[in-house]
Amino acid sequence: MSPYDISCLDMARSPDRPTPLSAPVFHVLVALADDELHGYALLKAVEAQTDGRVRLSTGTLYGIINRLLADGAIADRTAKDGKRVYRLTPAGRELARAEADRLEALVAAARATRALGRRSPA
Repeated sequence: MSPYDISCLDMARSPDRPTPLSAPVFHVLVALADDELHGYALLKAVEAQTDGRVRLSTGTLYGIINRLLADGAIADRTAKDGKRVYRLTPAGRELARAEADRLEALVAAARATRALGRRSPA
């Protein structure tokens, strides 16, 4: 089985390894943390929260959305205007939280090295 055969939620629940999410997947989860969004709004939210550093194509976005829907990390519904909107589920929130914790630990370890100047946590 390749790492691509394992769902995002399976990776989050695995006790023997961290939660490795791609940056685009993590940004989509974070963008959905506070509100439901339709596809175009989600593209713009990711772009805004990363100051333009991450610009997802529609194909990439909908690939991520389909995977997160299948994994139960997000849910969807049809809004009154007919647009499909997406929201974070409790499992998706936990997945995002686990990834943020993993990233914080990596940054703390990197900052503790002489190469990065051994900065103290704020």
